[in-house]
Amino acid sequence: MTSGDSTPRQTRGHEGFWASPVTYLKGVGPQRAQFLATQGIETAADLLLHLPRRYLDRSNVVAIGSAPAEEMVTVLGRVVAAGVLKGRKSRFEAIIDDGTGQLSLLWFAGWRYLVKSLKKGVVLAASGTVTWYQGRERQIVHPEFEFLEDKDVDDLTHTARVIPLYPSGEGWRSAGLDSRGLRRIIKPVVDGVLAELPDYLNDDILATNGLLPLPRALAQVHFPDSLMNAEQARARLAFDEFFFLELTLARRRAAIDRRHDGRVCMATGQLARRIVDHLPWALTGAQKRVVSEITADLRSERAMRRLLQGDVGSGKTIVAALALALWIETGAQGALLVPTEILAEQHHHTLTGMFAPAGIQPVLLTGSLLAREKKTVIDQVRSGEARLVVGTHALLSGGVSFADLALVVIDEQHRFGVVQREQLVAKGRRPDLLVMTATPIPRTLAMTLYGDLDVSVLNELPPRKGTTRTVWRTEEAREKIYQYIADSTAAGNLVYIVYPLVEQSEKLDLKAAVAGYEDLRRHFADRRVGLVHGRTSAKDRATVMRQFYQGELDILVSTTVIEVGVDAPDARLMVIENAERFGLSQLHQLRGRIGRGPGQSICVLMLGGPAGPIARERLETMCRTADGFEIAEADLRLRGPGEFLGTRQHGIPEFRIAHLIRDAALVEPARKAAFAIAAEEKSRADQPARQLLWSEWRRRYGRRERLLAAG
Repeated sequence: MTSGDSTPRQTRGHEGFWASPVTYLKGVGPQRAQFLATQGIETAADLLLHLPRRYLDRSNVVAIGSAPAEEMVTVLGRVVAAGVLKGRKSRFEAIIDDGTGQLSLLWFAGWRYLVKSLKKGVVLAASGTVTWYQGRERQIVHPEFEFLEDKDVDDLTHTARVIPLYPSGEGWRSAGLDSRGLRRIIKPVVDGVLAELPDYLNDDILATNGLLPLPRALAQVHFPDSLMNAEQARARLAFDEFFFLELTLARRRAAIDRRHDGRVCMATGQLARRIVDHLPWALTGAQKRVVSEITADLRSERAMRRLLQGDVGSGKTIVAALALALWIETGAQGALLVPTEILAEQHHHTLTGMFAPAGIQPVLLTGSLLAREKKTVIDQVRSGEARLVVGTHALLSGGVSFADLALVVIDEQHRFGVVQREQLVAKGRRPDLLVMTATPIPRTLAMTLYGDLDVSVLNELPPRKGTTRTVWRTEEAREKIYQYIADSTAAGNLVYIVYPLVEQSEKLDLKAAVAGYEDLRRHFADRRVGLVHGRTSAKDRATVMRQFYQGELDILVSTTVIEVGVDAPDARLMVIENAERFGLSQLHQLRGRIGRGPGQSICVLMLGGPAGPIARERLETMCRTADGFEIAEADLRLRGPGEFLGTRQHGIPEFRIAHLIRDAALVEPARKAAFAIAAEEKSRADQPARQLLWSEWRRRYGRRERLLAAG
């Protein structure tokens, strides 16, 4: 059976129930529905995908007489006595008996509602941990319980089974939607509706990947027969999240591939060869390989969409320059978009030197240019006189247009959103796109963030004359570090000192760059000390940075604004204050600012306080390796994907169920299945089963379709 041959399924039942307002579910009503809406739960689908945060295994049903102490058990019994026990603090007690023994159930708080319901003669199923009172009487304090009456044990919702516990806070409890309340609402849905719910994934995908059918997955994730079943169910739903994301990216990629109206670059490569001939070093094997991959893209009828990953110092800029040279040779234009003015200025300076032998003068467009200067550059770009423009977000302005934009290069792609990327691409006629990042991205993350792009990796560093050693130190070593700074500057080396904040924070109690700068000026009165941070004006920041890498300053105090793109070969010492506050990838990027010249460089990671286990592992990792990809994998594992990504407007939603670390093994099979579906979409889109799949895709990604799925 092929992926399109599944038995036709009814789509209306799926769509009708899946999209039905949660208001109409039994036990919800308008007031609770209003609260649920504030939590992003508006439909039956939203409710069923609000998964338990963990489970309690209450399936261990035992006789009261043999109930072991200090274990979670479920017992069944009849109440033989119940009432309020007076004392310093009143409590409610019910004693149950099952013929093998008796057990006391105690509530010290929240028990008043029990007085009328927990009476002598009722039958209960109660779950909790058995403890001994004064070594004689067995009891369970604050048990979970359920009235049995004529119920079958298998139908119990709150006891005698694996019990789901849902994410909830005070608001949930006030609305009567704590774990117990949610179980009451979800259980009838699971029992009465799910069995008839059709699956949007076909039988081949389920069988190939060992996935549970959707109805069983939803039932087992909420009311599992075992903890193993709960995990299998969760994995199915996590697969779905990866699958529909990858399907979105696959549609986008397929749309590009089907058009075959990319521009074919007919360059001879003469300009690129001239640039290479004037380089003071030879290209690495990795650079040659990536240039070949890019050249093949540019010469095909398919518009290039490629991600270039390369560690700090791997030579991405020269690769981008050679790609730009191919299009510029034909008379077309290229644009390089970067996130900061400092980096824009540095790239402009570098590219000016590279293209000088060919008589090509790159132009620079940033927000800090005077109005007169900005107009001149914009006019040059519009007329085509400027063949290569380097710029910041100013390039995205509606007033900037190109005569013939053929290649867009975006550096530090993770600092831009998908919308911004497409804004610049839209200024050309189907231009090629090359996005670059010096932040190595773990493979699973790359497949989810950039699944619509081809990937090239610069996994070879050019030979360097120098090395960088990394150490971590505590405050006790402060004076020794200061002496080392004095010795290093006396030898003519430049020094970075990096702080995490601009101003003192009462909450974090971190040393700020401004205060540190004043302290260092006093301590090193005979040295030239500069300061840059995020609130320094662009003009002043550029001046200070220029003074530093031209050797007019000895010490540069900064925040993380120097993380990207600052190249000072004479900088051989970096001290990072409060290093435990930084993520691994950021520490690696900062460290990459040194070690660019001959000799040994030193990166000192200073602790601002006690280091916990995770902080210590970060520091040890930095001291152990300089491999950016190894560091990125460790960073993703230690911080998790949300913090690893930071606040990136990449257009991809947060996963509600899937986890990029825990569920990494699901990404590739989900991607494979999604790309297979997208490849045959046109020929099979009218099949009922496929209609159901696309209906679910629209439910999840309809609002993003124009952004992510348009080619």
